[in-house]
Amino acid sequence: MSGRPTIHDVAAAAGVSVSTVSKAVNGRYGISAETTQRVLQVVEELGYESSLIASSMRSRRTGVIGVLVADFEPFSAEILKGVAAALHDSRYDLLAYSGSRQNASTGWERRSLSRLSGTLIDGAILVTPTVVGVTSDVPIVAVDPHTGRADLPTVESDSFGGALLATRYLIELGHRRIAFVAGRPDLRSSNLRDAGYRRALEEAGIPFDPSLVRVGLYEKEIARETATSLLSSPDRPTAVFAANDLSAIATIQTAAELGLDVPGDLSVVGFDDVPEAARLNPPLTTVRQPMQSIGASAAELLIGLLAGETPERTHITLPTRLVRRATTGPPLV
Repeated sequence: MSGRPTIHDVAAAAGVSVSTVSKAVNGRYGISAETTQRVLQVVEELGYESSLIASSMRSRRTGVIGVLVADFEPFSAEILKGVAAALHDSRYDLLAYSGSRQNASTGWERRSLSRLSGTLIDGAILVTPTVVGVTSDVPIVAVDPHTGRADLPTVESDSFGGALLATRYLIELGHRRIAFVAGRPDLRSSNLRDAGYRRALEEAGIPFDPSLVRVGLYEKEIARETATSLLSSPDRPTAVFAANDLSAIATIQTAAELGLDVPGDLSVVGFDDVPEAARLNPPLTTVRQPMQSIGASAAELLIGLLAGETPERTHITLPTRLVRRATTGPPLV
């Protein structure tokens, strides 16, 4: 070899591709720790590490994990708390980021990742992503993933089981006209909560009535509109299962405006158990998903990927449970 060694020289000596050398000296995701060590040893032996290119590439590790959210609402806030707790004793800092959605509400993840990955963050946790085909130079973990192909590592709660518990409980109380305020149809969680609701009705021999289903998109203002539509109908439901707590709270507020007592005239069950649920008057019966544990699990999974580890599980589902409070009771006879 004559002159300063090149990346092709390193690749040949290490027995790997040029792209693998690039990933190794850049500290990038996608190769094993053993391969990285072998490449870096060759880099040192050949003196490639001292080149300006390699030094620049190696310096691009930021020590920062980004949590990308569409909005800072109660669910994402609890996820952030869990991520922060998991990173507390690690070498990584936390960057919480919500990009502009001025031009479009979908695809915000791609825009945010293009701005952050490789320069500001080493890895990303996407909370309730809106698109399927997200690619990046850094490892990614999705929380509450999209309905599309599951080619990203994911962490979520047992939405089907939680919805089954909630609807069964309302049926046990004696309700038969049970409405469902659904979430975002592009998210797996929403579809699974819908499926759990329908399964409980089927088990009890209660025919599914599409007129009792509305889409609230997990957003409070839209849920208020759907609740008004449901509760103003002549044959209104005696109970509502909402796909998240924000929708449940909106339903209770709408019921009060219409002169309906909760739980006397209407029982309401939510999903999430955000801090506001227990502080509500009356306190909200809801399905608790371990949001902080979801965030912590996502952070731990991402840290492992950054270390070049192969995770035992790439799709993690955590259990849910019903929390009985004061917004549910038997229907009036």
